[in-house]
Amino acid sequence: MTDSGRSVPRRPIAFGPDAIEAHGGSLPGPAEVTEIAHQTAAVLVGTGRAAHDPALTARLVALVDDLGLSTVADLWAGRPARSLPGALWRLYALREWVRRQPVQASREYAAGIRFTDVAHAVAGIAEPPGPDEVRVLADDILTGVFAGDLAVALERAAAFASVISAGRADLAHDRDGTDPAGAGTLTTTAAAMQRTGEDLLACARLWRVDELD
Repeated sequence: MTDSGRSVPRRPIAFGPDAIEAHGGSLPGPAEVTEIAHQTAAVLVGTGRAAHDPALTARLVALVDDLGLSTVADLWAGRPARSLPGALWRLYALREWVRRQPVQASREYAAGIRFTDVAHAVAGIAEPPGPDEVRVLADDILTGVFAGDLAVALERAAAFASVISAGRADLAHDRDGTDPAGAGTLTTTAAAMQRTGEDLLACARLWRVDELD
């Protein structure tokens, strides 16, 4: 059992060379790919939460650093947004974006604060929210997935996404007269980030009632 009372799921199916050979040399089908995605997500979260091991938690937070974002995307990005693998994909993608673009992330976050007082408070970022602070926040959120209240971690990520969305919308408004194309891109990505926040918040609610699979 994990510290939240949820059972640690069985080990996921592995599709290495031997397993592929056992399938007649064919790759896993869509149903098997779906099962792999959900099982790996459940095992990752269950194992991390059961271990109470800071070193393991740090490795899980840095999973993308070791595997690469494309590998994680291949595993989880195709699953519904309001599922455990879908939520993990969004959390890791947010962390990777912040890790690669901390200056941009902090600028967009700072621009959104005045429109999202409650979300800013929920995100729990240190003040002032500069590049280092957004990087720490992204790591703290993922740490909470494995060593804290997972629903709270999802809520913090949702709040972060909400502030970023508001910041992008504000920056788009400022650029509308001088750079319509750039403003349009910001508006589009602001809407996408807002959807991400809504999905993560829905995942938090599902986790609280033991329905996030």
